[in-house]
Amino acid sequence: QVHVAESGGGLVQAGGSHTLSCTASGNLPAIVAVGWYRQAPGKERELVAQITRGGSINYADSVKGRFTISQDYAKNPTYLQMTGLKPEDTAVYYCNVRATISPYDIWGQGTQLTVSS
Repeated sequence: QVHVAESGGGLVQAGGSHTLSCTASGNLPAIVAVGWYRQAPGKERELVAQITRGGSINYADSVKGRFTISQDYAKNPTYLQMTGLKPEDTAVYYCNVRATISPYDIWGQGTQLTVSS
């Protein structure tokens, strides 16, 4: 089984930078993809960025050029580096892991990021 936990949320001024971390534990070789999602008040949860075990990366159009998803050489933790933050980036950010063993879809508890104008 795989477990995930996010860290790094907080309050940031617009235009600033911030980094979130997602740390996985358990059967790490079973992980095939790690993604960052976010959910703003009154909105649906949306994909922000995802990195696969093979190194493929995709971003939401709204964050391209501002956010970077990365991993260290051990592929854990997974970071979300955010620059040029906007108030509309305010949301609860969730880490998601896709695995080859059950449960196949694992979510963290989420971490709040608030961007003040």
